[in-house]
Formats: sequence, C-alpha cells, structure tokens
Amino acid sequence: MEEEREELMVNMEQSGMLRAQSRTKAQSHRNSVAAAKGMSPGLLRVRKAAKADKNTRFVSLLHHVTPETLRQSYYALKKQAAPGVDGCTWEEYQENLDERLEELHTKVHKGTYRALPSRRVYIPKTDGTKRPLGIAALEDKVLQQAVSEVLTAIYEEDFYGFSYGFRPGKGCHDALDALYVAIEKKKVNWVLDADIRRFFDSISHEWMLRFLGCRIADKRLLRLVAKWLKAGVVEGGERLNIGEGTPQGAVISPLLANVYLHYVLDDWMAWWRRKYATGDVVIVRYADDFVMGFQHKHEAVLFLKALRDRLNVFALNLHPDKTRLIEFGRFAAVSRRKRGQGKPETFAFLGFTHICSVKWKDGKYKTLRLTDNKRMREKLSWFKQTLKARMHDGIEEVGQWLRRSVQGYYNYFAVPDNTGRLVSFRYALGKIWHRVLCRRSQKGRISWEAFNKWVLRWIPKPKVLHPYPSARFAAKQP
Repeated sequence: MEEEREELMVNMEQSGMLRAQSRTKAQSHRNSVAAAKGMSPGLLRVRKAAKADKNTRFVSLLHHVTPETLRQSYYALKKQAAPGVDGCTWEEYQENLDERLEELHTKVHKGTYRALPSRRVYIPKTDGTKRPLGIAALEDKVLQQAVSEVLTAIYEEDFYGFSYGFRPGKGCHDALDALYVAIEKKKVNWVLDADIRRFFDSISHEWMLRFLGCRIADKRLLRLVAKWLKAGVVEGGERLNIGEGTPQGAVISPLLANVYLHYVLDDWMAWWRRKYATGDVVIVRYADDFVMGFQHKHEAVLFLKALRDRLNVFALNLHPDKTRLIEFGRFAAVSRRKRGQGKPETFAFLGFTHICSVKWKDGKYKTLRLTDNKRMREKLSWFKQTLKARMHDGIEEVGQWLRRSVQGYYNYFAVPDNTGRLVSFRYALGKIWHRVLCRRSQKGRISWEAFNKWVLRWIPKPKVLHPYPSARFAAKQP
C-alpha cells in the first residue's frame, strides 16, 4: 500500500496537484466548529491529528464504529425514506433495534458483513431525461452513515473553502453568496459555467480507492468502501454488476464524490491558479456543478482546454451543452455595447439564473438572480400533478399542504430582487389549483371571487427571506 501511495503522490505532483488552501483562518475555524458538532472525543482527536499533519495516514479507524455510533446513525436517517432491496423500512428496523445493531457491529468487525445491491429507480430531470438513483438497504445506510462521520473528521480538514456541496455548516446559499460577492468584488469579466457529465456514474473505483489511500491506511475500512462501490444494483428484478460509479442516493456517495473531486479538481485548480493566472480567478463548486470567474479571456480559454485534458485522465468529461464560457461581470454590458453586440449572456447555478444588471438608485452594476425558468416550470408541473391526485381531498386539507409546500419553495428562492418571479409563481399556481377545483364538480365553475378567499388563506404571499449576499457573506466570513 505504501508503494501505491508513493506512486500516486508522484503522479499527483507531476500533474501539478499541489496544495493551496484558499480559506482564511477564521473560515477554517468556523468550518471546524460546525463539522465537529456532535463528534465523539475519539473522532475529535482524529480531526485534530488530520489538521496537524496533512500527510498523516490513519491506520486504525474502524474501532470508531461502535454500537452507539450505529444507533446515532440510525436515528440520523430519514424515517420516510423508501426501502432498498431488503424491503425493510425505518420503522420495521426499529423492532429489536439493540439486537440488530449489535449483530451489525459484530459482522463489521469480524469481516463477515456483506453489502446488498442498491435498488435502482429513476426520477425525471428538467431536460426530459431520467436520473438513476440507488436506494441502499437500511442496514447499509446505517453503516454508511457511521463511516461517513469517521471520514468527515479527516477530510473536513483537507477540503477547500470553495467547495460547498454536502458539507457540514455549508449549503447552497453559501455557494450562491460566495459567487455573488466574487463577481461584485473581484475583477471578473468572463465566467466558466461547467458541469461534469454523468459524474456519479463515471467515478473510477480504482482511482477512488487510491485517493482514499492517501489518507486512510485502515484496510478494513477501505474494504468496506470497496464493497459498497462493487455491490451493484437491482433493476427489474435483475442484479447488475457495475464496474464504475457510485449510486446517487447512497448515504456515503456525497462524501466519496467530494473526496474524488478534491483530488481530481480542487487541488489541481488551486495549483493552476497559482502557476498560470496573472489576473483574478475565482472558484465556487457545489458537488459536480461549478462556476469559475476569470479576469482575462485568454486565461479562461487556456484553463478550459487544460480542464478537459485533466478530467479525461480520470474518466470524466464536461457536459457539452451545460459547459459555457461567457462574457459576464461589471464591464460586460459596456464592452459588448462598444462592439455592437447584445446584452451579456446569462448562466444558471443552483436554481438561479444570474443576469448582469444595474441598481435602479445609482445605476451601478449588480448581479440579478432570478428563479431559473426550468426549475419554476418543473415545480409548477409537480404541483399540478399532485393537486390532480388530491382533487377530491378537502379544501382545508389541501390548503394546509399547499401552505407548507409553497413556504418551503419560498424558503429557498425568496432572495432579494426575486420577489417578482415569486409573485408570478404564486399566480400560476393559483390558476392551476382553480382549474383542478373546477374539474372535480359538475355544478359549474368556482367564481374567482370565492376562490381568491382560499388563495389568500392558503397560498402565502412571497416576501424576501434572505439577506443580501454580501451582508451574509461578510457576517460568516469576516
């Protein structure tokens, strides 16, 4: 294993994968505190050792998976989640919970544990295709959750500040804030909106285990991860062995994805920025979706070419339709106007369309963020189908559900300057509900006057629920 690690590290150095932490001491401290919440004393010591020496390889980790940590992992799972191939639900597993967890703990430490294949299901995407999801058996979920906690203690000290996806103390709005502030404050003239094609399905198992081996020397834990990677899926009653990828939906998949992209992408991007960039370069990554801002176009073009070559080494490719280099930023509109071109192009990131705009008070530049049209249509379509299915339920029952669901939608999209888009969403939703209610009875249409009373009662009016990105970013990262 040492020889493999030395070879891997040599390959990384030859590829330019040098470490360059981008976060400040204050950021690092806050992330450490957020991720350390609820950690056992043993894992806190692991985290401290990982922070003290970035080259430390941990030989003994599996002993941190105890019956108590398995219990905590069980209660951390979603109670209403769909069952895997075992058909066991969260409630059913709770029967004789202590005995089940003791048995699982014994199997893991004796090496007799066997991972079950994931049950494959498909969910529709906005582009008309379907996304495959893998639903693991409940016992596998419990163990994956426990192992994720162990690995998080190590890798939270390695991950970069510009990586936001599936990390404790970070979320979508933190990534959106960081991008907004970067475009406003840095010299960003060009934006690379990138998306890795079928990322979760393309992860190389060999590279994944070699990357983990840079920090993990516990062979028992590495064997556990290998079992999950190679467990395969069940589709249409037939078991399929998969030689690459990790199932989306598995508890441990987000962490493994971040580890993979940390070595493949983040380390390399930080090195490239130090070595080749003469102007400002900013990076914001959320899982396999990332946006970069460049001061100079020729550096953006050079980086994009190098990025494609880099990803090919690790069996990854950029999505041809979702990866674009566009002129964007404070000076984009003026520059394009001088060249006789139209308005700057827009790009979508984490459900918001980003637009070059100006403040109505003083005419200064601002980045306008509106709900992405595809996301809004998708949500309205979901409401339409659900309301049709609940056509004959009571008005009050449906109204209470609508209020909760719409408020949840607002909780994400109610950012400054997006109120107009939310008003349009509320109006469209009201029309959908009215048509459904009119169809459930043959007595005639419901008057708008009567219906509006229900709308006022059950569909909340939108209001801004998030502070301006620069204010929240400054508060979190002074």
